[in-house]
Amino acid sequence: MSSNLDSLPDSIDSAMSSNCMDQILEEAFKIGGRDKKGRCVLRIVGKFFPARELIADGGMESLRSFLERRVFPALGGAPFVVVYMHAHAQRAENYPGLSALRSVYEALPADVRDGIRAVYFVHPGLQARIFFATFGRFFFSAGLYGKLRYVSRLEFLWQHIRRREVEVPEFVQDHDDELEHRPLMDYGLVESDRHHRAFDAPAMDTAASMHSLRCIS
Repeated sequence: MSSNLDSLPDSIDSAMSSNCMDQILEEAFKIGGRDKKGRCVLRIVGKFFPARELIADGGMESLRSFLERRVFPALGGAPFVVVYMHAHAQRAENYPGLSALRSVYEALPADVRDGIRAVYFVHPGLQARIFFATFGRFFFSAGLYGKLRYVSRLEFLWQHIRRREVEVPEFVQDHDDELEHRPLMDYGLVESDRHHRAFDAPAMDTAASMHSLRCIS
């Protein structure tokens, strides 16, 4: 009896930690709105993605659990699109590494992977474009890579997504406005006045990726 009571505080702490992580992930992942073809939109905000907390919490299992409990059921097995907003994402805070992202993608149920119709990458930097053009096929399936669509401005996103149905954080809109007035930021030739440029090229985190770099150097 006493052993059961002794383990109770650990169970409570674990439940509280899980609830806290769920609340953080709910800011990063939100389902809402439709695209022009009526498909559901999964919006992901890079700045809100808690990569450092997930890694400290023991890896990406918390993310997988959250997706299985909160996101996949809401999608209902229907086709959907992903809108990823990259503005102000920071490598140290929001990026778990390509191998971690790939492992999460490969762990998705087949019906969820097949249900992805497009991934709209909003506000990519030049280096991110070059990186994914060079290494994207090595790290992700051809099916997912072929669904990637770069969107340099929000006005172009609304050609595919119903504008008033997807929430855009204020800092994403501000970043878009700044890019509109300083277009050379797209090419890395001018820095943001806010000094919060999103990381451009994803960090290399596997031996295979380092080998690929040596092969093209």
